[in-house]
Amino acid sequence: MRRVVLAGRGDLAEWRDAARAFAAAGILPEEIDWREKNAEADLAFQRDAMPPAPVTRKPMTVPPAFIELAETVLCHSDPARFSLLYRLLWRLQLDRQLLEVASDEDVVRARLMAKNVRRDAHKMTAFVRFKEVGAAAAGRRKFIAWFEPDHHIVRRTAPFFQRRFTDMDWLIATPKGSAGWDGKRLTMNDAPCEKPNLTDATDDLWRIYYASIFNPARLKLKAMQAEMPKKYWKNLPEADLIPGLIAAAESQVRAMAAREATQSLPFHDRLQEAARNIPAEPEAPAGTLEALRAEAAVCTRCPLHAKATQTVFGEGPRDAAVMFVGEQPGDQEDISGRPFVGPAGKLLDQVIAEAGIDRSALYVTNAVKHFKYEPRGKRRIHQKPNMGEVKHCRWWLDRELALIKPKLIVAMGATALAALTDVKERLQDVRGKAMAIEGGRTLFVTVHPSYLLRIPDERLKAQEMARFRQDMLEIQRLMASAG
Repeated sequence: MRRVVLAGRGDLAEWRDAARAFAAAGILPEEIDWREKNAEADLAFQRDAMPPAPVTRKPMTVPPAFIELAETVLCHSDPARFSLLYRLLWRLQLDRQLLEVASDEDVVRARLMAKNVRRDAHKMTAFVRFKEVGAAAAGRRKFIAWFEPDHHIVRRTAPFFQRRFTDMDWLIATPKGSAGWDGKRLTMNDAPCEKPNLTDATDDLWRIYYASIFNPARLKLKAMQAEMPKKYWKNLPEADLIPGLIAAAESQVRAMAAREATQSLPFHDRLQEAARNIPAEPEAPAGTLEALRAEAAVCTRCPLHAKATQTVFGEGPRDAAVMFVGEQPGDQEDISGRPFVGPAGKLLDQVIAEAGIDRSALYVTNAVKHFKYEPRGKRRIHQKPNMGEVKHCRWWLDRELALIKPKLIVAMGATALAALTDVKERLQDVRGKAMAIEGGRTLFVTVHPSYLLRIPDERLKAQEMARFRQDMLEIQRLMASAG
């Protein structure tokens, strides 16, 4: 029996070199004792286990599918993976179609190992949470993340993070090694790491986001735990909300069902009911914000008024130095008559508060004042306003600007940008920039918070949430400098 010890960190070349030497010498699978290096094993590859010289025999060849399979299986943590692959190598010389035999015990076992490795890598890309630890060289931000993989996937998965987070310095530490990126070089280390004790403000953003997308009516515990197994919860900031959200799900579903019976009246019916039952308020002086709001309440300038519950006008101080402009009201805004009170508004409130911005000092409005939606059963699904509708509503936005006279205008989303300027550039090309516009004002462009809530990719969402937070910090700086 020949014994060979491998480092076993998912290195295909390491196993391939040993397997080639044994195969060339005609060593049968059952004659080799494959081992993975550990505290009791040798600290280096046991060269004395290798045959001194190969015998003359035909070189072994394998189909490309075996190379791909072996590369994945070698990342598994099962020590038997080495002997399994060597046995498949021998058997492929007699049956080139072996990997297509779905009932073969060795093939089934190898494919299951590969599936487990791919799943572990997917979970790593989904559940890594970076924590900011300060600034690196040349003003780059520096982050650390902790993850506990089941298999040796750090080297396999690190290039994904390099491509996705190339604009920041980061280190991903795990019990099975680490990977780091400094903007120029991706480095790997197989030494096990200890879990760092880190938190940052992004943890609260994850909690806000998760709470806002949790749908109690669609709660399926088994499906949720299959996608987010409990073993990952301890390293996810949003996971501490899960027990409470589950416990309150039943009562929230009952509350949602009760709200369905209070469908808002169409626009014209609401106006007629108001005229019949509500005493008229004293007319506001012309040229005031109150008069403009009353005038907009009966706006019929475009077809959107026909299905909306009411006009959702802007709100905030008459002399606000900063105006935030969104796209249009959503379902909850349409019912309440106030801008930014739904999930997107709650996210905005949280982020601007963290940036040191007082919402009560802002004038908050939308480019379009009526809710555009498509009925779908008992739900009303948001529809993006077209440019004709935006231009019709520009009349109201211009008058708000004329009365408020803000020094800084924040355009949230492409619709707001189009309503405020004739800029033809993509939103991503002007995002995060302060631009001078007519009237001696400054325009700052960012995304709409509802965009952050709709991003399906968890990794992209984390990146965009951090960037949105940085935009709000820049807005706070602009407010302070404007005095």
